[in-house]
Amino acid sequence: MHVDDLQSGIIVGESGITGTVKHVTGYTGFSGDVSEQSGNYLVLHCAIPDVAGVTISTELIGGVHGPVTLDDDGLIIYRVTSNTQSIKVTASKTGWPPVVKTYSLSDLTLAE
Repeated sequence: MHVDDLQSGIIVGESGITGTVKHVTGYTGFSGDVSEQSGNYLVLHCAIPDVAGVTISTELIGGVHGPVTLDDDGLIIYRVTSNTQSIKVTASKTGWPPVVKTYSLSDLTLAE
């Protein structure tokens, strides 16, 4: 599936994410677990800073999986089950305090 098959009008604002995540079935790009192959999926690209040793991790707060460290491509897919969830992004580097930013999904539309 292409990103446009999963979502439309996604905008990441200062404190929240808006747009629509479409309901899809049979989406194997998220998980090999059949129970996780239907639902609403949000695809985001996180810019990875060009600073040696910085690690970026993200977590869907209220989701079933814990934090995930981003690969070099910066792409992450979340299976969103409610717009009461949020996304936490943490940038860390040894010797520096972590920088944490949380994005609300309250204005995200979950299509049926």
